[in-house]
Amino acid sequence: MEITARQMPATYNTNAQVPDSAGTATAYLCGVKANEGTVGVSAAAVKSQCNTTRGNEVTSILKWAKDAGKSVGIVTTTRVNHATPSAAYAHCVDRDWYSDGDMPAEALQSGCKDIARQLFENIPDIDVIMGGGRRNMYPRNTPDVEYPGDKKHNGTRKDGRNLVGEWTDRMKDKRGYYVWNRKDLFSLNPNNVDYLLGLFEPADLPYELERNKETDPSLTEMVDVAIKILRKNERGFYLLVEGGRIDHGHHDGKAKQALHEAVEMDRAITRAGLLTSIYDTLTVVTADHSHVFSFGGYTHRGNSIFGLAPIMSDIDQKPFTSILYGNGPGFKFVNGARENVSTVDYEQNNYQAQAAVPLSMETHGGEDVAIFSKGPLAHLLHGVQEQHYIPHVMAYAACIGQNKGHCHTNSGSPSLSHISPTLALLLSIKWLLC
Repeated sequence: MEITARQMPATYNTNAQVPDSAGTATAYLCGVKANEGTVGVSAAAVKSQCNTTRGNEVTSILKWAKDAGKSVGIVTTTRVNHATPSAAYAHCVDRDWYSDGDMPAEALQSGCKDIARQLFENIPDIDVIMGGGRRNMYPRNTPDVEYPGDKKHNGTRKDGRNLVGEWTDRMKDKRGYYVWNRKDLFSLNPNNVDYLLGLFEPADLPYELERNKETDPSLTEMVDVAIKILRKNERGFYLLVEGGRIDHGHHDGKAKQALHEAVEMDRAITRAGLLTSIYDTLTVVTADHSHVFSFGGYTHRGNSIFGLAPIMSDIDQKPFTSILYGNGPGFKFVNGARENVSTVDYEQNNYQAQAAVPLSMETHGGEDVAIFSKGPLAHLLHGVQEQHYIPHVMAYAACIGQNKGHCHTNSGSPSLSHISPTLALLLSIKWLLC
């Protein structure tokens, strides 16, 4: 994408130097720093304590755009009720309360709602929703439509509600469609669709390298359909796009999976650029946090990024890969010494790169990340800023939210010539060390 501005946002949560994805999503979507593990609530809310929710809810730029008459959408390769997308619509003190089946009895009795339920109730007319997470929408033990013989994919809801069925009933006279596979998605003409719910897996979508191209759409394909539906609104649109499985690949120590997810994210950004205009669309690309992922070893130009460094360790006289992790599941000792990576297939898709500290799951990093932007007022995203600055810039550019004094003169005409009434917003989130 053409870059007109670059910034370095600080990612820490209010109670954590190294953040999690829930607190960071609240920052760059709602404009306030938050505690680790919470979404759509301020730092006054305490993780997992239901009674600290009420009065501490914060709204997101997705809601500000919807309230301004724009169309809005969410596209992700994770569950649609995962940490990042949920901060756009939910107010929850625990990011893991995917359905009521994941909540403690005390929280349910106190009136807290699971995130899947909030997806359909808090902002009931989100125009486009695509990702995974089917099992959290159906009653417990309901067989999955795609994997009916696999009980781990069955519905999880204890309240007996069929949230997909309720959505379908509500949208049947509003040109709304529910799809659960790629074929049905591409059978739709975006010009004849006003609302779309696409849930393509019971949980997260598969890694791009493992995607069934007959049943699951790619991130790029979902973005293409989403924009074609949303851009019909003459007032513009806001779209949140998350390449969330980049993060999962790193947590698994599977650098090849993570980086191929990043390549797919890049394709989606390119496609979005072709479908929009730099003159009326502010596009923002950033990460919510980094990972303890490194790339070094003085490798030569043309060397596979997944290959070996050209030198041996001068301590144990063994080779090492150019990609390494500070911690994670790739820590391996063989006969009391570091594994000799030349004896394994380090270029296979699920190879777990060596890590310095053994952990079952690799951790996030705490450094600042990059943010890239183009379009109207993109120059406001530069230098080093706090992460929660991001949605305020986007709202300012779009003339939505609370700060709109710069948008119109006393005559009612726009006072900024580059602010278009059809300004569209695209926020693309990728989870990659920058």
